[in-house]
Formats: sequence, structure tokens, C-alpha cells
Amino acid sequence: MPESPSSGKRNWLYALSIGVAACLLIALLIPRANDDGTIQGETMGTTYTVRFLKPDKLPWEKAHTERLAREIARCLSDVNAKMSTYTPDSELSRFNESPAHVPFELSPETFEVFEAALAISAESAGAFDITVGPLVNAYGFGPPPEPPALPTGEQLEALRQRVGYRLLALDPPSRTILKPRADVYCDLSGIAKGYAVDRVAEVMKAHGLTDYMVEVGGEVRVRGLNPDGMAWRIGIERPTRDGTRVVMRAVELVDRALATSGDYRNYYIVDGRVYSHMIDPRTAMPVDHALASVTVLDQKAMIADGWATALMVLGPDEGYNLAEARGMAALFLVRTADGNIAERFTTAFAGLTVGPGKR
Repeated sequence: MPESPSSGKRNWLYALSIGVAACLLIALLIPRANDDGTIQGETMGTTYTVRFLKPDKLPWEKAHTERLAREIARCLSDVNAKMSTYTPDSELSRFNESPAHVPFELSPETFEVFEAALAISAESAGAFDITVGPLVNAYGFGPPPEPPALPTGEQLEALRQRVGYRLLALDPPSRTILKPRADVYCDLSGIAKGYAVDRVAEVMKAHGLTDYMVEVGGEVRVRGLNPDGMAWRIGIERPTRDGTRVVMRAVELVDRALATSGDYRNYYIVDGRVYSHMIDPRTAMPVDHALASVTVLDQKAMIADGWATALMVLGPDEGYNLAEARGMAALFLVRTADGNIAERFTTAFAGLTVGPGKR
């Protein structure tokens, strides 16, 4: 059987890590809203934190924060209800159970995520693929229980017939999706958390808030400045498999989103070999390269989330070259032969300038 595997106002460094499980199981509790402009809760099998500055020109009382907290919780619940593979009656689950050759109408929100996912799939030559779910499940990283043994070559070959983003056909005018096989199964966990962050950012904007940080399971989007009038400082964790939590590098962000993908939180070991939840759709195998994590910056958390997954699958060389060619701001953390972690920046990341000045 496989072996299962703080922040403060002084410097406002917010350290983030990758979620323990790449899943969309909701555990929505009553959100905790504090007078200091912090809202926290649980969603999608992980946690979320929202920090904001109360607007100077608007009256803002505790009731406003509590109402904001409820709207954020409803927003995240809605995303989960549409895009969870762990909820049998979610929109995504119903599509996964739908028959072949029958157009399935999607909500505007889910259609938007499917469109973004398929665009990243095409641009990454299939490294990012939301149809990879059957392979993820076969290795024991999905909703079914962990398998008693690793999948055989024959089983993987059969599953590969169900995998491939080209099996999905979107029709924007009718907002429908079509699949040629009934057993095509989609998993949006590599992009939906980022989308959820973007949705919460819309809620913040609707409330007239201009300075905030939204984080869901390690995916982040910020706007404006932090309570010290400086850029938001976001900590990128050093990849380790021993449970230690150490910030390796901090980046300063204004009006940007950040997402990190890695292989060091969700994995198991069989016969001395590490099997990560990061499955390469092109080979039907867990990734087996030296890249430990990759962090991507973008205007939207959804795009950063999807590309972080794609680059993680591509690895330290192919992924880096593609990110550099596309002008993406990305940080690759690579394991070295001596057991250390080496940083590799794209030009856009290394030369990133932000507005950290006082108001």
C-alpha cells in the first residue's frame, strides 16, 4: 500500500503554501470576521483569508464586515456548487455523468473556466488538461479511495483513451460543451481556486474596497496597498517534504495575482519512489523531474493558477523556456543534486517592478 504522506502588521509578509489536497471538497463554516479587516473561513477542502483596509470615505461598521463575510462565503459556495468533483450534484459532476454527443449547457461561470482551461491546454501543448481526472483518480489522488496498487500499463493505456483536451468541444453562442465519449471526466482543481479568488475580488470591488488581499488555498490576488501604505508582501514557501514551513522568498505585489503549484505536499512513496499528484497528461505518469514548485504572476488568479499547473508539469527546462518565450513572470524552484533548492527566474519575474511607496 502507498505511504500517505503567521502574519503581522509589522511587515505584512503573508506566507502561502500549496494546499494539502488538490480537491474541491467544500467545508464551508461560518466565516470569522474581525474588526481589523480580516475575514477567514474554510472552502474547497482548504482555507481562505481576506484582508482589507476599511474605506476612508465610506462609513464602515462591524455590520458591514459581517455582511461582506457572508457574501464572500456565498460566492465561494457557489463556485464549489458548480465546479466540485466531490459533490455529486455539482454542475461539473453532472457534466461528467452526462451522455456522449449531447450538448450540455453550462452556467456563464463554469463556461468561463472551461474556456480559460482549454486555452491554456492548447498553449501548453496539453501539459495542462482538465480531462486528466481519470489518471489522477487511478493514482489515488481523486474522490475515490486510494487504490490498493499502482495502475498497470494496460489500465493506463485504457484510461488514456479518455484523456485529451481535444475531446471537449465548446460552443460559445449556446454556452454548451460536448464530449464524444460518455466516460470523459473533467477535473477543474488546477484552475478553479484561482477563479474563486477572482470572484471574491469582484465582491470586494462591489463593496467599494480598493485595498485588499484575497487568498484561497495559497492562490492570491491583491489590489492597492497594505495597512502600512506599502505593497502587499507575499511569501513563497521553500519546497520541503519534511513538514517544515519556511519562506524562501518574498515578492511585493500591487494589483496582481499569484499562484504556486508544486509536488511536495500531496504525494506517496512506493518502493522508494515518490508519486506526486502532479500527473503529466501526455505520459499518464506522475511528473518525474527536478522542479519542486513554480510560482506564476498574472492579472487574474485563474490564469496564474492554470499556468502554474502547466509549467509544473512541463518541468524546469521545457516549462522555463515556454514561460520565458511568452514573457510570463514566473519563479521556478528546482531541486539540485546536493539536495538544495535553486531559484530560476524568468526575465519578467526578475525585473518585476511594483509600487511599494507610501500613499
